[in-house]
Amino acid sequence: MSQYNLQSDPIRNPRLTWEGCSVLLDINDGDRLVFARLTAGSTLKIGNKNCSLQPLIGCRFGCLFQVDNGKEGPYLSRAKEDDIQEKETIQINDELRDNRAIVDNNKAQSLTGEDIDAMRRQGATGDEIVEALIANSATFDKKTSFSQEKYRLKKQKKYAPRVLVRRPFTRSICEAYFKKYPARIGFLRVDTLSLLLSMANVTSNSDVLVVDMVGGLLTGAVAERLGGTGYVCNTSLGDSPYPMDIVRIFNFCNQICKRIVRASLTDFSLSQNETSEQSDQNEHERVSSSVIMEDVSFPSENGVSDLNSEATLSPVNKVCKSPKAGEKASQEAFKLWKENGFSSLIIAAPELDSWSLVKDLLPLLSYSAPFAIYHQYLQPLATCMHNLQVGKMAIGLQISEPWLREYQVLPSRTHPCMQMSGFGGYILSGTRLCSS
Repeated sequence: MSQYNLQSDPIRNPRLTWEGCSVLLDINDGDRLVFARLTAGSTLKIGNKNCSLQPLIGCRFGCLFQVDNGKEGPYLSRAKEDDIQEKETIQINDELRDNRAIVDNNKAQSLTGEDIDAMRRQGATGDEIVEALIANSATFDKKTSFSQEKYRLKKQKKYAPRVLVRRPFTRSICEAYFKKYPARIGFLRVDTLSLLLSMANVTSNSDVLVVDMVGGLLTGAVAERLGGTGYVCNTSLGDSPYPMDIVRIFNFCNQICKRIVRASLTDFSLSQNETSEQSDQNEHERVSSSVIMEDVSFPSENGVSDLNSEATLSPVNKVCKSPKAGEKASQEAFKLWKENGFSSLIIAAPELDSWSLVKDLLPLLSYSAPFAIYHQYLQPLATCMHNLQVGKMAIGLQISEPWLREYQVLPSRTHPCMQMSGFGGYILSGTRLCSS
């Protein structure tokens, strides 16, 4: 494959956003998480306001924006770091102030809704409205510093919401989906995902066989750790592959995308039959078929970063086609896997029977290769572990239950978070045994 002069991706700064990339927008410190594709015409609805995402193009990941009111409507402007640090500073020494004498009867605020609308029409920013609310509050000065900060933060989220531009990688994507739509990723928590990768020994130049029924999160995590080396093969039982929509959020370059391939169990059986038939053919036919498969499976890159492009090109233009994540594996790759086997196996298929999958996929691994299986419930993994022990197919079998506790770390108020996930599923891990 090295003899082909492949064009490289356009040189980009990985710390900066670009037009067409995917970003994770953290609104008001985790109150809302949104995945967005940055284009000149893309918009984001925050509350009842639509803001253009064009100011986010070319900024650094980790930049903080806030919604301001302009003459042409609301827009996203860069938040000043000096103002943010000044507002986040809390005076811990409260002297003798407390909140016992404060009565919440909705009469402490003298600023009405009509006054706030008038300030908006005059072009007042969200920060100015928040400061006006504080100045017209009769009980603000009587509150403790923690209560004052809580009041300021509550008003800031309403009148001057902030948007943090986060980089979409394995941890941020997993945390966002687990918080918004945990069922789409099979309730796979971030610590469970990291333990899966570690138990399967996913390292550079590995060939990893993956059964991914969690939307492509597992495939993207493995490809991110491989970093453009080795292969990650997403296999399926039927002819139709499992969806991998989450892989598009990772912003993978073409070098990594062409290392993400797919194959079904039928393809592996057909490749074995084709290999036996090709052994009777002459050398010229083997070389010609190999060249054809390489042109289709490893096309040259043209610098296009559109992950949704599925246009059908002529055979002449296939060499210039940009590789897409999830292309069918080539015969050369099938031959390599048949000779050497896969270096590891990872299964995250809560909807399928674990033992049926392991029974069919374990022979595809090389001897002494590790495997890791995730399931939301214990019983399917216990049955699979028992069958592996009876059949003497693996050693070092163990079922792990990940446990994660999140802490809030703030001045004078460090404690476990009040709401957290108490269950992270189970993982069955082991090493394939050479059966004599």
